[in-house]
Amino acid sequence: MEQKTFAFFPEAAFGPALNSVGIAQAITAMGHKAVFLSDPGFVDVYKGYGFEAHPVALSAPMPPEKLAKFWEEFINGHIPNFRKAPIDQIDNYVKDCWEAIVDSAKWAEKDLPKVLAEIKPDVIAVDNVILFPAIKQHGVPWVRIISCSENEIEDPAIPPHLSGMSENDTEGHAAFRKKFNEVIKPIHDDFNEFLKECGEEPYELGQFFEASPYMNMMLYPQPLTYKREEPLDPSRFQYLEGCVRTDKPYDVPEFKANNDGPLLYVSFGSLGAGDTDLLKRLITLIGKSRYRALVNVGDYKDEYSDIPPNVVIDSWFPQPSVIPQVDAVIHHGGNNSFTECLYFGKPAIIMPYVWDGHDNAMRVQETGYGFRSDRYDWTDEELIEKIETCLTDAAMHERLEKISKHMQSCEGPVKAAKLLVGLVK
Repeated sequence: MEQKTFAFFPEAAFGPALNSVGIAQAITAMGHKAVFLSDPGFVDVYKGYGFEAHPVALSAPMPPEKLAKFWEEFINGHIPNFRKAPIDQIDNYVKDCWEAIVDSAKWAEKDLPKVLAEIKPDVIAVDNVILFPAIKQHGVPWVRIISCSENEIEDPAIPPHLSGMSENDTEGHAAFRKKFNEVIKPIHDDFNEFLKECGEEPYELGQFFEASPYMNMMLYPQPLTYKREEPLDPSRFQYLEGCVRTDKPYDVPEFKANNDGPLLYVSFGSLGAGDTDLLKRLITLIGKSRYRALVNVGDYKDEYSDIPPNVVIDSWFPQPSVIPQVDAVIHHGGNNSFTECLYFGKPAIIMPYVWDGHDNAMRVQETGYGFRSDRYDWTDEELIEKIETCLTDAAMHERLEKISKHMQSCEGPVKAAKLLVGLVK
């Protein structure tokens, strides 16, 4: 088969970006060309992995240093809202997010037609939560990648996306959907006007994207999926069981204390690292424990001093190379961390703060692969008890070993690459 060009357009966040890198690596290994459509602030991320990347403006022009900090500042401005229940984040964080996302779709429409005409892709894969009309209208197969929780594809029998609710809390589901639709309606009406201007049909209230008629790829692990009222058609919906990229090797450093103690990895992602008070509290707790820990502090390394001898902090870790070497993980519930812990069979304590982290935390607890923890309302004793259970619970370890074997045997990036190539055969 002659070389084909596959264009990836992930949203400007490391989770979707690095998932698409994993698939692009598999596409390249098959002899095809992978290119990225990119928020200008993420172009260098893709180039760092050796890929061609084309900037697409997703906001008003601004200096590169401001652009790179946009979402970081957005998240940091909402830190007080991270103390709220998911339903109480709808009229602040969630509302502000959707306003920014709709604005990004409008800006993208200015650049996408000419960028697509230049690249001439044979297939386009979009990992985002909103429709870009130019991609749907370009005339080649387009694929939707769902790198958040699988409930991003709605169903009346499962918890609504972003709710963090138990699958059995049907009363809670109804209350969340009602409030979400009430708050989001003006933003949704504005988006439908934009769709009309682009020659697209309006979406039902609450929906900002549609399933692709060609293929939809869920990064979610199938053993954790919800029981749907309307099962997804496997000819259009495929589970990738995670999409773990290849990253540079990592050697665990020598610790000045507890060097033979259980090893923890703590990370709230690049954006969640702005919650330095919480990370400092965790570092202090670990400093008094029998554990060792690697802690991702993002761009805030200068704000830390007096690091305990059993803790190593850094601005970034090659996570797929770190997680296999640790005993347990404390993270924010982002889909990369969520799927990588399961992929490598590691128990997790999830302290969610926004978006699908709430759903992933509840799902890990409900299915017995770790724990959901309140982000702030916990005692040292309660957290130590959860960590000890993660380290010693034989039944949990058996479940993790089983799902790890299952997910690794599926080879998510390779499966995704084959599905994409299949669309042009």
